[in-house]
Amino acid sequence: MNQSDNSQPGSQSEGDHPAIANLSHMVKLRHGARELTGFPRIQARQMLAGGHKSKFRGRGMDFDSVRIYQPGDDVRSIDWRVTARTQTPHTKIFTEERERPILVISDLRSSMFFGSQRLKSVVACEISAALAWAGLAANDRAGGLVFGAQQQTDIKARRSHHAVLQYIHSLQEFSGKLLNPEPDRFSLAQLLEESRRFILPGSTVFIVSDFHDLDNSCERHLFELARHANLNFCHVFDSIETELPPPSVYAVTDGQQQTLLDTGSQKLRQRYADAFMQRGQTLRKLSEQLSAGLLPFDTADNIMSVLARAYGKRRSSSRSSRSAQP
Repeated sequence: MNQSDNSQPGSQSEGDHPAIANLSHMVKLRHGARELTGFPRIQARQMLAGGHKSKFRGRGMDFDSVRIYQPGDDVRSIDWRVTARTQTPHTKIFTEERERPILVISDLRSSMFFGSQRLKSVVACEISAALAWAGLAANDRAGGLVFGAQQQTDIKARRSHHAVLQYIHSLQEFSGKLLNPEPDRFSLAQLLEESRRFILPGSTVFIVSDFHDLDNSCERHLFELARHANLNFCHVFDSIETELPPPSVYAVTDGQQQTLLDTGSQKLRQRYADAFMQRGQTLRKLSEQLSAGLLPFDTADNIMSVLARAYGKRRSSSRSSRSAQP
């Protein structure tokens, strides 16, 4: 399958392993991330000082307008030029700057080590890296958490290339650890609970996962996260998860045990397809209840194309056009 350079990892001639996220490719994603000019600008529930304009007015970085001086206004904000011209005291009004740290939670547990074309784990790493770069390009602080089968790491959100590079190195390291199968220490519910301790109020949070063990115990943590952050789900899946391969007998393994799978059973095929469909419906319902974004990523997708459809220039232009229509 032909894909653009924005979605292809580095060549194996460079010594790269196809099952490990490519470091140089994740670094290069910063170029495409700069084009995501419509990156989320949803008003955060908890305001922090920083780089995004809010609807609140006060002493801030950006000049907004002037109005006639009112008792109680700070005399330091008087606009003396306008006052001299109109002979009426006027004061400057500033638009406060606000910031939403971008935090990316990347699920690199054992279920992500799967794919018919590309591994879900590798695709998840690329999505996570692109989102972190996009946050930095939007002048936000960027960081995140990476969960593996047995370990986790967190990178504090900062407005620096070093923070994103540190995060990317962690993505590569944890994707490499999947080559040595281990039982999962974290369920998705535990992963979300751990994340709640790290997330700052007012953050924009992306959860990159296959959500294979999404259940009722996850919902309480998601609702708590949504109370303090702008949530977004990035659902990574492989086409073979939507439907079993053509009827035959296949050797399958979880990395430790091997067995034979007969996909000729119509009942098995239907149950398999229904399970994936049910998980997708649950995720969509949750995204609606939480006002959370939801982006599906097939492992065969060009991840930058998917992100561009959601946050690219063309998307921003169409939004502007619609808002300008009567």
